[in-house]
Amino acid sequence: MSLLPIVKWAGGKRQIIDHLLEFKPKKFKHYYEPFAGGLALMLELEPIHATINDFNKELIYLYKCLRNKRLFKKFYDACKEHEEKHSEEYYYLVRDMDKKRSYAKLPMYVKAARCLYLNKACFNGLYRVNGKGQFNVPFNGKEKINCFDEKNIQAVHKYFHRRKPIILCKDFAEAVKTAKAGDFVYFDSPYDVVGEQSFTAYTVGGFGKDEQTRLRDTFKELSERGVFVMASNANTEFIRELYKDFNIHIIHARRNINSKGDGRGKVEEVIITNY
Repeated sequence: MSLLPIVKWAGGKRQIIDHLLEFKPKKFKHYYEPFAGGLALMLELEPIHATINDFNKELIYLYKCLRNKRLFKKFYDACKEHEEKHSEEYYYLVRDMDKKRSYAKLPMYVKAARCLYLNKACFNGLYRVNGKGQFNVPFNGKEKINCFDEKNIQAVHKYFHRRKPIILCKDFAEAVKTAKAGDFVYFDSPYDVVGEQSFTAYTVGGFGKDEQTRLRDTFKELSERGVFVMASNANTEFIRELYKDFNIHIIHARRNINSKGDGRGKVEEVIITNY
């Protein structure tokens, strides 16, 4: 069976996985995903050698727990405890944990389980933080939630434990410094802003035009080193101009995560490749 994302993530790629598979390189050595998110493409490809990275520490804790057998057991049990205690009141108690000084000292598996529980119990699966880096999405109103599908999480854990992907929490440019000719880097960054309903608040600071330009520069540097590079982004004039020297493929995707209902629906995206 295909491995599926554990988290519901803004801009998740399951909906366009066929397009990504169509445009990926036929062969590659080491796989890199510097904006991990839900890891839809990596879980579909199941590469033998991989490096994943995300600036979101909570998400990285989750993936580290999936890689380690001892941590996975504790993480799993903590998620089950969240499911049992789930209620609106309980949700806000868990959400407010990161407002306390003691939160920083909590074990990795506790933070990972909290991240997954909030992802499943918050409004529309949105991961959003305020200026202090504190999770601030409201409750989704559901009386019962499941943190994960049993068969899928066991399968993903087995893959992570067997292949031992390198897991980083760095700037995206730092995360791909070891990429060599013949490797494959997939950039699924926050998208270029296309209106009021665009969403880039995964981490403190967002991802603006300067960051998009820096990402293009990193894309170009990797390309010059012989690395296969693919990127997803919004189909905007700014992005098309940035990547005019590369191959731009326009596709249609369905946006499922947005703070406003009318912000969901079919949108044009681009898949950019250097090959």
